[in-house]
Amino acid sequence: MSDTESVRRDDAAGAVGPRALGVAWELGDPRATRAEVVGGKAAALARARGVGLPALPGFVVLPAASGQRGEDPLTLWRRLSDDGRHPLVVRSSSAAEDTADSAMAGRFLSVLNVRDLEGFRSALRAVRDSAAAGGGTRAPMAVLVQPMVECRMGGVLFGADPVTGARDRLLVSTVDGGPDQLVSGAVQGEEARLSPRGRLLEGPGPLDREQARALAALARRAGRVFGGPQDIEFGFAAEDGRLHLFQSRPITATGSGPARGARLLGPGPVAETLPDPLSPLEEDLWVTPLSQGLATALDLAGAASRRRLRREPVVRTVQGRAVADLALLGLTPPGNRLLTWLNPLPPARRLVAAWGIGRLRGALPGLAVALQADVDRELTEAPAPAELTPADLVGALRWSRATLLALHAQEALAGALSEGDEGAGGGAAAALAALLHGRAEGLTDAELAAARPEVLALVPPSLTRRLRLPATPAPGSGAAPGALSAREGLRMRVRWVQEYQTRLVREVASRSVAVDRLSLLRWAELLDVVRGQPLPADLAWRRARPSGPPLPDTFRLAEDGTVVPEAAGRGTGGAARGASAGRASGVAWDGSGEPPADAVLVVRHLDPGLASTLPSVVGVVAQTGSPLSHLAVLARELRLPMVTGAAEAVGRFPPGTPLLLDGGTGEITADEAADAAGASGTEVRR
Repeated sequence: MSDTESVRRDDAAGAVGPRALGVAWELGDPRATRAEVVGGKAAALARARGVGLPALPGFVVLPAASGQRGEDPLTLWRRLSDDGRHPLVVRSSSAAEDTADSAMAGRFLSVLNVRDLEGFRSALRAVRDSAAAGGGTRAPMAVLVQPMVECRMGGVLFGADPVTGARDRLLVSTVDGGPDQLVSGAVQGEEARLSPRGRLLEGPGPLDREQARALAALARRAGRVFGGPQDIEFGFAAEDGRLHLFQSRPITATGSGPARGARLLGPGPVAETLPDPLSPLEEDLWVTPLSQGLATALDLAGAASRRRLRREPVVRTVQGRAVADLALLGLTPPGNRLLTWLNPLPPARRLVAAWGIGRLRGALPGLAVALQADVDRELTEAPAPAELTPADLVGALRWSRATLLALHAQEALAGALSEGDEGAGGGAAAALAALLHGRAEGLTDAELAAARPEVLALVPPSLTRRLRLPATPAPGSGAAPGALSAREGLRMRVRWVQEYQTRLVREVASRSVAVDRLSLLRWAELLDVVRGQPLPADLAWRRARPSGPPLPDTFRLAEDGTVVPEAAGRGTGGAARGASAGRASGVAWDGSGEPPADAVLVVRHLDPGLASTLPSVVGVVAQTGSPLSHLAVLARELRLPMVTGAAEAVGRFPPGTPLLLDGGTGEITADEAADAAGASGTEVRR
């Protein structure tokens, strides 16, 4: 480092001729906290010194046109440097940098190790001239002057995770010497993550326990002083190890963190039924009854309080995709098991519900049969949609939504309370058998759905897409369909009612506007249109949501609605679980193209449309899904091993990866270990 300067900057600037030095304020002067005059950097350090944070003393030379009164910068230089005996650092402090919206980090000049008066004059000119090179801004440029500290170790400390925005950890990057080497990019620092109290979470780095605690305390105090997490430059002095604060500015570019109390959400439990992005009308037709039906079942079972169920929807849409509240559905462990055990409300609620549940368990099979019979009768006797008057159309639409609510509630209760149903047939098996017979008879998709509506279980509902059934399964493949369980029978009627709603909506479209435009309405607007009211005035400007990428398996929402993925292993325990017993050895396949020999299907969700592929594979791995889903039931009927809840399975097991899975324990082994296990003589399906 030279006697006059060591430069940290992005844009160079040359010195110009002599000019008046102007006036200066010491950082201890209350006026030095005025960021509009002294710039964000100097104002923050003046404020930090005022509240006892370890910021160095110094002074700030005001912009030439500030019009303020102050002291002579040369007088303050002599006082701070002891007439040049101690080196100083001369830094920019523009009104455009270190703000809440823009840090302008590295855009302006800093001159280190300034030792004499001429060096001070030269550094002052160079820093002021750098204002013209700082990305085009001409904001007033003040100049901050402080003692030069030789550091044993320095670095940058973020009071929140700059990637995720999470405030439950601190990110620190350190280098030997001062932080200028790190922020200039000349040296790669060592990174570590700390808890808010200074406990090491990741990456040992060079920090000892006392240094980590000191940095955590500085981050907390700075966050309180400045009203939010800070981007801090710091150094530990070589002479005495004391911590110094060199700069504190707002973190201007963090990822979104989850809102306080944000619910843990995930598509898995409902993606089996509604895997595709939904239009606004599809949300109202299918998601609302599903959420209300599940809430009714949870209330009857005493699994959640009515107040909570009114406040928090069990199922909602995020970016047009259906997702479930995983905690309400019991798919995530409690945050504090001790407090959960001590809490008297859930046991009391369940005790109140127990009497009703005992009676309901006995009555449920009869209720399910009666509801299915009512649905079958209504659908059979319903006139063709084209024959319905507007009043009849409104009545049919209202009946369909109310019926879906009842079907979903009873289906959820049947899945939770019914016993001895495992030997009953599954809807997917019945649908595959119907598909095979219909294809043999030469029926089109529409004709097959009308004659054998069981096949609708193989495809999700849609108001706008034409019905397209899966490819025909090989003759003789699949399990022989038997009598449907109560739950499977109810689920099949759900799909039939959804298809009836599709026919009703398309009839409304034939009388008003194209169905792709009609699908952008909400439920109440649809009823108004049926009654003869004009279309909403803004319908022409409404746009369908872009499909976008799939949602994470588990996530929370930020205040602005941004999706914040949950870290793997958090919230749901990250454990895969068996959904259909048995062991299989094969290679991963993503479902596209022809399956390889011994294919193990690896997917995000248990989409019902995959049913026709199950006879062609030796096992199934899904990132999400329930053992009670259509595909899980069919897998058990086919004696096909299946594992669900395998975190990031699609990324971890790309096509061609050798796999060994155990559908009883949920264990998945990849690569050479799978080949060795498959060849060891252990009984596996291949």
